[in-house]
Order: sequence, then C-alpha cells, then structure tokens
Amino acid sequence: MRIFFAITTMALVSFSCLADSPKIDAVKVAPNEIATWIDSQMPSLVQTYQHLHTHPELSWQEDETAALIAKTWRDEGLEVTNGVGAGGAIDGSGGGGVVGILKNGDGPTLMLRCDMDALPITEQTQVPYASTKTVSLPGGISTGVMHACGHDIHMTNVIAVTRYMATHRDDWSGTLMVIAQPAEEKGEGARAMIDDGLFTRFAKPDFAVALHVSGDTPTGQVGVLAGFTQANVDSVDIDVKGRGGHGAAPDTTIDPIVQAADLVMSLQTIASREIKPSRPVVITVGAIAGGTKHNIISDSCHLQLTVRTYGDVIRQQVLAAITRKANAVAQSYGAPPPELMFSKGTPSLENDVELADRLLRVFEELVGSENIAFSEPSMGGEDFSRYGREGVPILMYKLGSVSQARLDRFVELEVPPPSLHSSSYYPDVEPTLRTGVLTMTSAALDLLGK
Repeated sequence: MRIFFAITTMALVSFSCLADSPKIDAVKVAPNEIATWIDSQMPSLVQTYQHLHTHPELSWQEDETAALIAKTWRDEGLEVTNGVGAGGAIDGSGGGGVVGILKNGDGPTLMLRCDMDALPITEQTQVPYASTKTVSLPGGISTGVMHACGHDIHMTNVIAVTRYMATHRDDWSGTLMVIAQPAEEKGEGARAMIDDGLFTRFAKPDFAVALHVSGDTPTGQVGVLAGFTQANVDSVDIDVKGRGGHGAAPDTTIDPIVQAADLVMSLQTIASREIKPSRPVVITVGAIAGGTKHNIISDSCHLQLTVRTYGDVIRQQVLAAITRKANAVAQSYGAPPPELMFSKGTPSLENDVELADRLLRVFEELVGSENIAFSEPSMGGEDFSRYGREGVPILMYKLGSVSQARLDRFVELEVPPPSLHSSSYYPDVEPTLRTGVLTMTSAALDLLGK
C-alpha cells in the first residue's frame, strides 16, 4: 500500500506501508529538554555560524574550515582524523575531509554529514557579517566567495548535534560518526572520502543522515521525501564535425552550426518520445560555440550538455540516446562522426524508505504534522548519494531557512525568494538552527536510543 501526501508549495511524496508499519517509540529525551539546551547554546552557535560565513573557502581549499571543525570535535572528546580524501580532486589537489568518532557502548553506528565548501559568488545580502572574501580563478578572473548554499548552516548544525551527544552520553548507546566533507559543489568530496577508506578505516554506519537548507520553505518546517530526491548529474561535450568554407557558397561545405541546431532540437525528443512520461529527464544544452566570422562556415561546433535523470537504467538509456542522435544527425548531413565526451557526476540520491518513515514520525512529534513540508524530487545533484551507493541506508531531509514574514514580503513584491546559489540568499539563522539541531539531535537519539 502507498499513501500519498500533498502540500501547497512542496508537492508530493509517498511512503510505503506507512499505515501498516509498527509504532516507533518516541525519543527518550523530552523535546523541551533539547530545546532548552539549544537556547543555552544559541549565542555560541550564532558566533560559529557567522565565523564560517565570513570565512568561506572554495571546493578543495577548505583547510581553515576543516581545522576549526576538527578542533571543535577534539574538544568534545571525539577521535578525530583530518585529511580523509586528501588529493581527491581531479587535478590531485585538495586537503580532504574530517572524520570524528565517538564510541559510547554497544549499539548501531550513525553517521552525520555536513559539507564545507562555498561558491565563487560575490555576496550581495548586506547582512552585517556578509563575506568580503575574494579569490582569483583560473584565467585571472576575480570573484567573491560566499556560502550561498547553506553549508555554513549545515556545519554549525552538526557541530551543535555533536556537542549535545558528547555531553549527554547517558541518553544513547552506540557509535556516533560525524564527517565534514569537502567539495560537495564539485560532486567529488564524497567519492574521495570513500576511496580513502571512510567505511573501512573507520566504520560502516548502519544509518547516515544529513540535512539541506531550503530557500523557499519557512523556518520551523522540515521536508521529508522517501525514494529519489536528487538526480543523476552527467556532463556531455559534443564536437560536431563539418567542412568549412565561404558563407556565400554553402553547397561546397558541410555546415556544423546547422547540424548543431538540428541536434539541439533532436535531443529534446529523447525525453518527450523515448522515456516514459512518469520518468523525469532533463537534457539542457548550456553552451554552444562555433565559427569566427559572419561569412565563414567553420569546420566544427562545440556543444556542452548537462543531463539529469533518476536511476541507473534511465541514465544509461538517455546517454545512449544522445550518442545515437548525434551520430544520426551527422550521417544525415554526410558529415564525419562527432566526438562525444561523457563526464559522470553524482549519482541520483535515493532516500531509504524505512529510515524516512521512521524519522518522519520523530519529526512529526517534534514540530507537528502541519510543519512537515513534503518536498518534491529535484533535478539538482547531491553527492551524499554516494554513501547510499555503498549500501548505507541514507536520509537527507530539507530544512526551512527563511522566515514566513520574509516569504510573505516576497509575495507582496511579486518576486520569488532568492534561490540557493543566489548572491542574495541568506538564512534566518537562529530559527533555522533551532529546528535543525532539534530534529537532527532527536533523530540521533532515536536511532541510537538505549
């Protein structure tokens, strides 16, 4: 049996066997006790958040951030290892992530993950603690750096949950494994940490939980979705071949730009005519470059695609169809075969159904069913998915981060709220952290309960 829930802004989710599942015991610690503790820690947490926000670091450059988190966890009594996944970038660089282990008797192992990297975006929020950091990118381009995706909230949240668990060991039993991961924005950090023995050098967890802020959901709400929540992310480069010549004599040429235009349209029929309508597929040609002058037909044209799918079967079907379409267009023009280069990014993120069901019940007790915002699947990518691919039941849930008053104001102005990765996005820190720490701490106590 499948029961479906719908809400106004965050559409649809399904949970298998929800009505027939056995009752899950409530968390052993009263929520108001955790909430009181969070209030006592809030000044320190806000200070930590603001420090992380004003000191952002790009992917594979998170050295100071990692050092701060490692010191914090060591001060709480964890066994901490730095540099896990070091050198995991494509170019062999990168300082790696941080792993903290807190053993507390017999029981399961729970992994909590936060991500550390920021984005090459110049902040325009005008909050008092806005980032003013700048860096030079390859090619000499100067840009600001900011936490436009909420990773500063993610880190502060896991720091707080770890502190609670370390100072309340009588409330749980088992092993807490916390990781601070690099390079999520590049989709490389999780793979690097796994390849460096994350689940062999340390422990393979029985559960892994993370959260992600949402820029269009009110503070106080959390979103839970079982099954697929984030898409496969693949990049495809296509070099369309032709035969150049004079623009006034197209009959002596094979025009690669006309081929490319034909291919752009042909690619869109993959989703509309080859894949079941119930299976979401996105094929976007994000860049196209060819030619040098008005009256010259070039020898080639280059296309850059991003491809988003769910699951391995559809992923392979779509990538094969792109290859077939590119070759078919070339053949129809009598052109040489194109060159295709595939760069696989992150696999689709699939939340474990039983874990989602279990923690949904915990969250409902904490914030009330009216504050459970069931989020719809996204075509964005998240490399938290890789931990699930290693056989670990995972759950990433969404955390509302913008006050209802601000969201109402955006409605009045008839503009959407700034999305994640916007230079204008910022969370309302205290209420966001209050709900994040409460829900994740309670989830940890439930999964590691005595």
